[in-house]
Amino acid sequence: MGWIYLGLAGLFEIGWALGLKQSHGFTRLWPSVLTVASIVISLGLLGMALRHVPLGTAYAVWSGIGIVGTVIAGVLLFGESVTVLRLGCVGLIAAGIAGLKLLPAS
Repeated sequence: MGWIYLGLAGLFEIGWALGLKQSHGFTRLWPSVLTVASIVISLGLLGMALRHVPLGTAYAVWSGIGIVGTVIAGVLLFGESVTVLRLGCVGLIAAGIAGLKLLPAS
């Protein structure tokens, strides 16, 4: 169950990163409210995941999901640049997340 909480926490991390963009520096009310709600939910789910997943692994996976998801969302939603080098770096992060999930916790 810890990995499910962790995956959901990562998705809400993507949500709050996107919300920051839409809130325009917290000057727009509803995007700001949704951003803060996403932050609270993300951190709450991360805390629940930490009951089952080691701290270092959980934090790396949580932030990695947020990084990869935010880069993908930036490309798809905001027309950010796509280069081979950028995709390769994101691929390395994704490989690290997968590796942490597959390795046994010590």
